[in-house]
Amino acid sequence: MMIKPQLPERRPRAEGPTALDGLLVIDFTRVVAGPACTQTLGDFGAEIIKIENPDGGDDTRAYEHAEIGGESAAYLSLNRNKRDIALDLAIPAAQEVARELIRKADVVVENFSGGVMKRFGLDYESVAPINPRLVYCSISAYGRRGPFAMRPGFDPITQAESGFMSLNGFPDGPPVRTGPPIVDMATGMAACNAILLALLARDRLGRGQHVEVALFDIAMAMTGFYGMAYLINGQNPGRFGNSPSGSPTVGVYEASDGPLYIACANDRLYQRLVVEVLDRPDLITDPHFANRKARSENKEKLRAAIAEVFAGDRLESWMAKMKKANIPVGYLRTVEEGFNAPEARERGRLSRIPHPTAEWVPNIEQPVSMSLTPAIDPVAAPLLGEHTNDVLHRTLGYGDQRIAELAEQGVFGKKRAT
Repeated sequence: MMIKPQLPERRPRAEGPTALDGLLVIDFTRVVAGPACTQTLGDFGAEIIKIENPDGGDDTRAYEHAEIGGESAAYLSLNRNKRDIALDLAIPAAQEVARELIRKADVVVENFSGGVMKRFGLDYESVAPINPRLVYCSISAYGRRGPFAMRPGFDPITQAESGFMSLNGFPDGPPVRTGPPIVDMATGMAACNAILLALLARDRLGRGQHVEVALFDIAMAMTGFYGMAYLINGQNPGRFGNSPSGSPTVGVYEASDGPLYIACANDRLYQRLVVEVLDRPDLITDPHFANRKARSENKEKLRAAIAEVFAGDRLESWMAKMKKANIPVGYLRTVEEGFNAPEARERGRLSRIPHPTAEWVPNIEQPVSMSLTPAIDPVAAPLLGEHTNDVLHRTLGYGDQRIAELAEQGVFGKKRAT
């Protein structure tokens, strides 16, 4: 039976400053990496104006994972704390509206395919002269320069091509992409960092700059110490499943009634595991297991011995013993189990927030905590074009007549959202 967590209404944020108060961000992004970046900026007080094509908008609006109030789970998860304006950038008058927004902005973020922003006259070289203090962030698969600049690419493609995917899976199976789009999410984080670095530099240098983040570069960087080891020893790293480097004391084991994950990655933890928890001191005194090198050479034999002991008792019994011995251990949970777990509840990770068409939608809280300038109260992802009038009136100072003229030109699409 499916169990959905009880989602409490969110407690309002205490009065106080925000980290990015007064920062205006014009957001031309869609799908995952770009929206993840701008959502973080919005969570901490930046004003995000998301510009979408009136013909359907962000691709994630139609993603199939789940839907509520006419919006997909993917879209809702990536576009919190933004205002939305619909502009058909193929129309020159819409490009001019975009330029006027950029003229007032601190930051522009875009992740169009190569050449699109230049075709609209909205690339960095075109807009920097009208706003020298602008920080302009481009997110792409392979960068904006060089022979691969025009090549399209997505998270799993860069996982495959960078070598990152080759590290995931089991030794006797094929490479496996991560379930969640980890390269997209990490690229969004890197883009957010790059923007904040450029804003700090702007305070010192008095001018903005163009910053770039590419999925392929992030995927390569995320090979981490495996990639570094290859550069040092020339040996191609393989796949180790749930046990990095094939360690028999890191990974999944089965109790009599369920799985658990242990991480005994050093001699001190190993000794506590086999003596205090498993009651098998012979797994230290036996020369086959006396030190790390010996355990590595006999890892299959050791893993079988440990698995036999774990299978002889219930999960909760082992969890209690390992927690008493202060050994790193965790339940191997499904998403349902994780989201209903006491850790999620006690840390206030989940809430519900108002939504104009669904009454309310679920919300996964911003994971970064700040004591002086915490995240703002979350506002659900906007409907397509929801704030068009508001942005044009309040941000650009347009009157009703000007907005009506633009609507007649199709700037906001065939049927303008308000």
